Amino acid sequence: MKAAGGLVVASAALVSIAAAVAALVPADAARGQARAAASRNDFAFDGPMIQGGTVLGTAPALTSRLTFNGQDVQVAPDGRFLIAFDRDAEPSATIIATRVDGSTVRRALAVQPRAWRIERLNTLPRISQPSAEFQRRRPGEVAQINAARAIRSASQGWRQRFMWPVTGRISGLFGSQRIYKGEPGSYHSGVDVARPSGTPVIAPADGVVILAAQTPFTLEGRLLMLDHGMGLNSAFLHLSRIDVQVGDVVRRGQTVGAVGATGRATGPHLHWGMKWNGARIDPLLIAGSMPVTAD
Repeated sequence: MKAAGGLVVASAALVSIAAAVAALVPADAARGQARAAASRNDFAFDGPMIQGGTVLGTAPALTSRLTFNGQDVQVAPDGRFLIAFDRDAEPSATIIATRVDGSTVRRALAVQPRAWRIERLNTLPRISQPSAEFQRRRPGEVAQINAARAIRSASQGWRQRFMWPVTGRISGLFGSQRIYKGEPGSYHSGVDVARPSGTPVIAPADGVVILAAQTPFTLEGRLLMLDHGMGLNSAFLHLSRIDVQVGDVVRRGQTVGAVGATGRATGPHLHWGMKWNGARIDPLLIAGSMPVTAD
């Protein structure tokens, strides 16, 4: 959650590794996929099998149950599904489709590792002692975040090509981490984009508002969370304002708030975090390279 000039500044080379995971699916294309799935005897995958990445897939025909590393995965009526790999995902994963006749299709997936940016601070302690106010408020904030992430909507945003919610200089990369006197701190759980306070923030894809904290949280400040369906959600931190309410259905490109510096932030920026079920994933791999901006 570092602001401009914070822990990590993305280089052009790092930004260029990003690739969008999903494309918009027109009705004709969806029907074509459904027909293809009817004759499919194996999986089809689209997306980077890499730590922090997401993958869209099509299940074998007549799949009645799908599991990914033992976890049940929802399958859409057209056979499409979504899986993702945590920042610290193991080198291999297993996906199993069970068909209506009891037969199974099993695939072993190789997960590409990534070289995370690590900064070693051998003279600084890991953290300062949290205040009594923080200790009083934090459990309730965490409970609200966890309750929001447990919500499952029927949004189809997970199928779409994701946009950047705000464009600008990337000042913090997903997965970066500091080591304090040999003790690792928490890794950076999202992407930071440095922009002035008041810069509009848009929905990167269709979604349903599952949390809109108008009273700033101790760490996240004004926090907005969207559910994109299939267990995929976005969190936007440090906002100066939130323009939507819990339960609102928002569309890709719709303004939902504005950049700020609320919560634990040293300057105005947007922190965009994403999770798929329990896996923390890299928004850069979903939204692709940052568009060139005029300012």
